[in-house]
Amino acid sequence: MNIKKSVGFYDTFDRSGSATRDTHYCAGCGHGILHKLICEALVDLGIQDRTVIVNPIGCAVFGYYYWDTGNVGAAHGRAQAVATAMNRTLPGRVVISYQGDGDLGAIGFNSTFQAASRGEHFATFFVNNAIYGMTGGQLAPTTLLGQKTATSPAGRRAEHEGYPLHVCEVLNQLKAPVYIARCSLADTKRIMQAKQAVRKALEIQRDGKGYAFVEFLSPCPTNMRLNAVQSARFVIEQMEAEYPLGCLRDDSAEATPRPAPAPAPAPSVFFRELATEGTAQPDPHFVEKRMKVAGFGGQGILSLGIAVAEAGRFAGQHSSWFPSYGPEQRGGSASCTVVVSGQQIGSPDATTPDVLVCMNRPAFERFAPTVRKGGLLICDAMAGVGPGEAPEGVRMVTIPASELAEQLGVPRAANTVMLAALSYLDATGLPREKLLEALDASFVKKPKLIPINRKVFEAATEWCRENIKEHGQ
Repeated sequence: MNIKKSVGFYDTFDRSGSATRDTHYCAGCGHGILHKLICEALVDLGIQDRTVIVNPIGCAVFGYYYWDTGNVGAAHGRAQAVATAMNRTLPGRVVISYQGDGDLGAIGFNSTFQAASRGEHFATFFVNNAIYGMTGGQLAPTTLLGQKTATSPAGRRAEHEGYPLHVCEVLNQLKAPVYIARCSLADTKRIMQAKQAVRKALEIQRDGKGYAFVEFLSPCPTNMRLNAVQSARFVIEQMEAEYPLGCLRDDSAEATPRPAPAPAPAPSVFFRELATEGTAQPDPHFVEKRMKVAGFGGQGILSLGIAVAEAGRFAGQHSSWFPSYGPEQRGGSASCTVVVSGQQIGSPDATTPDVLVCMNRPAFERFAPTVRKGGLLICDAMAGVGPGEAPEGVRMVTIPASELAEQLGVPRAANTVMLAALSYLDATGLPREKLLEALDASFVKKPKLIPINRKVFEAATEWCRENIKEHGQ
């Protein structure tokens, strides 16, 4: 008897720490069958080496131990978002999002709907076994009416848990998808039909024609509390009655290769002109700065962070801006992290910032202990922080930012005062003129405010010269 060797997989699977050819899937599960169909198609089409598969949270979470392609792990329900990022940053690659019904149909459904609506250039392979497989057999969005699960022991009721979610039918209302089909993995005939659907979806990706979505009805013997034969029969007799098999849409013949997504337009001509001053290149001489700005919403916290990040960009450095704020537009806590670096930035966060700007007392109490030793802490005098409260090894400077802004007749310009203080203390490592350019750019839609904020910046700089000594306040 000759047994054809599966292609497209690693020679051995090392998930358990030792070389094996056994997967972690239960006997009778459809995932292994679908894995084989995908890998064979990748090899047959000659696209294996330029394919990236996004692995989900679910039963297929360990797929990257099996298929010999590029692999990226995604957070629960976020495979479509990660696939979108792969599509947009790796032109020419074939991208696959592989997800189960809980991952895609529940927490990830909006990401799926929006990616399909945009017509992102990747294939989605959606495994529907009508239950949460990895976490113990709870009710899923695709669970059938009357079907018993760990969280619906009496069976799913429409009046209580709602009706099963028909993902293919929902996506078929959208204009952008090129191919939508539903298949089954329950027997040999159906598997051969699924094989053709997999190949079709991947041909569309090979040719750059857009979004393809294929749903696979799959047995789950363990959670259905059935043997392999019974679970396959359940798929054929019950699931297919709820979810009819077939091709809902195939526009691949008429579809043309889609161009790569164009860069987002600059928000204004002014910004666009500034952006042409230079593209970030590695600069080994620039010392990376990780900064955090914190206070209340309405104090210009996020705007101050954006100005510093933009100044870094204008100076030809790499920069990032990472905001965090509550539901309130004003009055709630707000903070942002800015990283400016001569090298590419690995993370936009700063657990131990080099520089912290605090605009109120709660921000000081929350973030001051995180400033690294040798770092700089700048507080608005309004926060009421005493000299003896500075963390050990951290230089603290108090600036009457709110008071100065009030005296200058621009109460909302306290953040401009703080930008001037950052410049005077050389806290950002960026040239003063770039910080001023970024300040101007932040008011491009309100040009009358540019000279006003320039005046505040100069007045705050003069206050710093008169009141801040090199090694003290």
